[in-house]
Amino acid sequence: MPTPHPFALLLGLLRLLTAALLPGDPHSSLGLTVLAAATALVAAAGTVAALQVLGRVLARLLGARAPQAVRDGTLRRRAWRTAFLPQRDPDARGRRRPRAPGAAPTAA
Repeated sequence: MPTPHPFALLLGLLRLLTAALLPGDPHSSLGLTVLAAATALVAAAGTVAALQVLGRVLARLLGARAPQAVRDGTLRRRAWRTAFLPQRDPDARGRRRPRAPGAAPTAA
């Protein structure tokens, strides 16, 4: 006899324990379908409630700085990326001219 899957064992145990609570014939699968639908509904409601609580906690932690924190992070990442780009115009205003290859620096 092959060993049953643990999940199948748990479902069988659940069916045995809840057989008295299910409407209709205990040998029909309609009662188990109703139980599965109710379980899925409760799980979905629990997930929504947990996400709402998590949203409130994050809003309290970040406060009104949430949009500012996102903007700061975006600007920081953009500055980090552009710091390593080659300079497109080396002759732009405010940039020093590069030294000639053979010229020695003048002593001050």
